[in-house]
Amino acid sequence: MSRPRADMSGIPGDLAPVATVLSPMLAGDWRAMRPVVARERCVKCAICWLSCPVQCVIERASWFDINLAACKGCGICAVECPHRAIRMVEEAGA
Repeated sequence: MSRPRADMSGIPGDLAPVATVLSPMLAGDWRAMRPVVARERCVKCAICWLSCPVQCVIERASWFDINLAACKGCGICAVECPHRAIRMVEEAGA
């Protein structure tokens, strides 16, 4: 379902442009670093899950993983992991 465009007729042309169309931007589109989980080191202690400010840590059968579409790349999970199972790597194209 599309939304009607905003009425721009009353806005002077010399003002900054107004966003009239929503453009969804995922965190994965702009982050510079991303977490990588070493599955063999993860003991499922859930420290990363508890410390993630956006709750993008996903529980798998034997380890925790990261939802990269939601991850902002802050690195808190990597810092807090007591088993050093998470490391931050540079995002491709950053």
